[in-house]
Amino acid sequence: MKIALFLLLLVVHSTDAKMDIITSKQDIQVGEELLLFCKAGGEGHITWQRNSEDIDEELISTVDESSSKLVIKSASMEDAGRYTCLCDFDNGHRDDVQTQIYVYEGPSFENTPTYHEFLEGTDGVVPCRVSGQPAVEVRWTYSKEMPSRGKNVQQLPDNTLLIEKVKRQDAGMYVCQAQIRGRPVFNKLPISVVVNAPPTVHLKEEVKKVIAGPDTNVSLLCLVDGQPKPNITWSMPALYDPRHHKFNSDRSQLTIRSVVRDDYGEYICTATNKIAESSATVMLHVFETPEVSLSVEQQNVSVGESVAVACNVSGLPQPDLHWINKRNGQTLDSPSGRIRVEGGILMIDSVVPSDGGLYSCMAVGSIGNASRDVAIHTQPGPPPYLSVSPGPASVFFSLKTPPISGGTPITNFILQWRQNAAEKWQEVTVPASDTLAVTSLMPYTLYTVRLAALNAAGRGQFSNANSVRTLGIRGEPDSPVLSCDEMKVVGNSFFIPLKQTDHGGTPLLHYNLRYREDKDRAEWKKKQLSSNTDSITLIDLNFGADYQLEVAAINANGSSLPVKFNFTIAEKPVRNGMTKGSVAGIVMVIFLVIFLLVDATCCYRNRCGLLMSIAVKLFGQKVPGLKGFEEGEGGPNGEVKMNGMSTPRGDRRQMEVQTLPSKEGGALTEVTCDKASLTKHEKTQPDRNVPAADA
Repeated sequence: MKIALFLLLLVVHSTDAKMDIITSKQDIQVGEELLLFCKAGGEGHITWQRNSEDIDEELISTVDESSSKLVIKSASMEDAGRYTCLCDFDNGHRDDVQTQIYVYEGPSFENTPTYHEFLEGTDGVVPCRVSGQPAVEVRWTYSKEMPSRGKNVQQLPDNTLLIEKVKRQDAGMYVCQAQIRGRPVFNKLPISVVVNAPPTVHLKEEVKKVIAGPDTNVSLLCLVDGQPKPNITWSMPALYDPRHHKFNSDRSQLTIRSVVRDDYGEYICTATNKIAESSATVMLHVFETPEVSLSVEQQNVSVGESVAVACNVSGLPQPDLHWINKRNGQTLDSPSGRIRVEGGILMIDSVVPSDGGLYSCMAVGSIGNASRDVAIHTQPGPPPYLSVSPGPASVFFSLKTPPISGGTPITNFILQWRQNAAEKWQEVTVPASDTLAVTSLMPYTLYTVRLAALNAAGRGQFSNANSVRTLGIRGEPDSPVLSCDEMKVVGNSFFIPLKQTDHGGTPLLHYNLRYREDKDRAEWKKKQLSSNTDSITLIDLNFGADYQLEVAAINANGSSLPVKFNFTIAEKPVRNGMTKGSVAGIVMVIFLVIFLLVDATCCYRNRCGLLMSIAVKLFGQKVPGLKGFEEGEGGPNGEVKMNGMSTPRGDRRQMEVQTLPSKEGGALTEVTCDKASLTKHEKTQPDRNVPAADA
């Protein structure tokens, strides 16, 4: 390769007449061959000098008349210098050309170590032992993996690299580069620096809490650092089971599958390398969700009996047990009372309907709650607000508020009825969703009825008995209504308003009326009134007699039940009875007489008053009769005596009302009205003459 390059240069320079020295390189390592070629550019005698001294002819050879070469087989340091090629041309001209040849030895690194390990935090010294001639310069560089040098790295005068307080990032490949001073001759030595660090263990969680269960998996992560890379081992409270415990590739993560209570405990992660060993502990807390178990989930109990339901709760940690009445949300923690809790057992003494319902046993724990319900079923309570109403040969029941269910839905109602206490109750069971009614009864009949609720636990208590009178079959009119408040008895005449509330869907034809004296063998007197009649008037009745009156409404479908009414005609007065006008007239006359007596007394005794004023105008100062009064005639103390006057007694009226069942929700009314004599007077006093003064 060198020879070919040399020949190429020779050919190139042969075309140039200028004198020149051709060499393959200027820097020659000790022991290498040094070849110099001199081209004179013309014929002449060529000689060589080194540092202005002639070179031994043995090293020189002539190529042709214009060329010469210098060959040193094994260069030494002494061969370095300036080489001059001189040519004495045939024409007597002399010319020369020079070139500088450098000879070097090295540089070499002798026995410099290329691998160093340092403990993190210590000072690292990396030597670079270099030899070579002439002088050698040393420079440290870094590999591509180390983009920059830390401030803690410096080169000492002896070319040693000092790394102060070695850090993990100081590890890498360092290059010691030695170069012949001033020449492009250098050598490189890569040196590896490793920073060792004791292992450290970091846990993601020092305490781990999980809930046991077949679907619960938990992973414990152990973050390990160190150089060389540490080995990881685990110690655990339970024996290693490859089906239950799983590790990742470097064992830094432990996964526990289907966590159970026995997995509770300490898990120790240990990291080990050639420097040291380190470990950390994670505490695994295993909880079990609260669970509740009951001795029964449904209990049927009769009213008045007792019931007990046991409840057990479990979990980790052990949960608290509470009983709750779900009907009202009340917590039942009291160990005494009719409803109490003893040792987790719910006890109810003397069960009442309101005790029925759901009771919840609750386990309250730090990680959650659980509950289970027990249903207490008992008979329903009595209907609290029951009303009944009559229908055509039927009775309807209405519940304002449903009975207490007893903890299970009311499915049916038992309706009972009878006509009197001597009879047995008859009953019918009606679904709770249906209309509560007893049908196919006798029309216009008084019944006693009651109702009880029925659920899955049995029949509840009956309601209070109610009396109701059924109505007629639809189509017959209802009984007329007579108003006692508007009744009038005048002399031996009787008047009372008449109303019809229900025609039975068919226009009325007329009313049938009959009346008689209330005494044995008295015959009924009958009358027929038109359908638009609004009152009843009876005249020419017997004084001092009690009467019975019955009225029935008639339409095309039949007759209503008659309404009965009793009244009394007062005794006939001995003399003509005074009317209200008569009484008023008598009172006015008495008032006028008293006024005149007072005025006359004032006139004759004191000469004053209205009469005195009139007398003076008529007779002057002499008033006839004034003397008699002045002399004291008349009654004692100037009194004027009058004949006795009978004082009428006030009327006195008595009324007796008897209520019977009626067609419209209510009632036929039998009214008895007793009326005292309207014209009775006290016995008349004998006439008493009142002396008058010369009257």
